[in-house]
Amino acid sequence: MVRFRGIFGISFLRIYNLGSKLIRSKKENLEIPKKEFIECLKLLEGELADKSYFGGVKLGLVDIALVPFCSSFYAYETFANFSIEEECPKLNLWAKRCMEKESVSSSLPHQQKVYDFILQVRRQFGLE
Repeated sequence: MVRFRGIFGISFLRIYNLGSKLIRSKKENLEIPKKEFIECLKLLEGELADKSYFGGVKLGLVDIALVPFCSSFYAYETFANFSIEEECPKLNLWAKRCMEKESVSSSLPHQQKVYDFILQVRRQFGLE
């Protein structure tokens, strides 16, 4: 569990930082942050393994901390031209499983709304 906490803490910060870098970068500068972002997701997917949730069979604290990033997955995929479903199928299924819970889906913004907002910001900064 101590190993997982360390990996989780590092991955959580990296997902935030790399996700921010993906949406702030010009298209010609996306390859390195995209590769690093996917590596970070794969690390998390490795920790998830074949479990339904990071803690096992029930939604837990780690899931609750990570699931808000799912609202940005569509934006990350669109801006950086990759598929989380293809790159990290188990993590993608985890995200879908989490979003099936009404308590989760009703508290997070829809992926299209997040994408639209980020697109508007990117246009204001001349990134689109």
